[in-house]
Amino acid sequence: MEYVISLLGPMMGGALVTLKLFVITLALSIPLGLALALMRISRIKPLSSAVGAYIWLMRGTPLMLQLLFVYYALPFVPVIGVRLPDFPAAVVAFALNYAAYFAEIFRAGIKSIDRGQYEGAKVLGMSYAQTMRRIVLPQMWARILPPVSNETITLVKDTSLIYVLALNDLLRVARGVVQRDFTFTPFIVAGGFYLLMTLLLTWVFQSLEKRHAKYEA
Repeated sequence: MEYVISLLGPMMGGALVTLKLFVITLALSIPLGLALALMRISRIKPLSSAVGAYIWLMRGTPLMLQLLFVYYALPFVPVIGVRLPDFPAAVVAFALNYAAYFAEIFRAGIKSIDRGQYEGAKVLGMSYAQTMRRIVLPQMWARILPPVSNETITLVKDTSLIYVLALNDLLRVARGVVQRDFTFTPFIVAGGFYLLMTLLLTWVFQSLEKRHAKYEA
């Protein structure tokens, strides 16, 4: 038990890096995903097609490959040629990747709203933007909570991929202690941290789902 307690300090430091990446990614990818979803359903065909290609690319290639590309290959891309530090590179890769997944979730949520509600809003003199803001999006949020919950929990676990950039996240700290002390206990402790984070997120989303179910009833 004393050994486990001694691990909590360094593990907490790694968990903070994990949580920081998680929070920043979520804060960036959700609004970006919503913007992409609105562009995806746009009647402007070139815009819709371009966003569709972007979503296909981000969902069709591994997140680890995207991490490595942003960190190692981006500096050599013509015109762009930007070299990012390790943590900002991880944020960019995660935000761009998860925005694509959230975009598809949001698009499905928007498409699930009955067309009659658009027509009713038009009769009331609402613009397209007003219809989306006042009628469509509030209903969409209630319907997409389960898939958003799944993606958010997946994000917690995917943060472990940043070990390839030598960032001292929770998993890298655990691996370092395992190599130093020749025991698998740090991996068990790290698993406990991940389980605790996913448990808290599950509770939050279940509470949100119950609240929306109450309002819909």
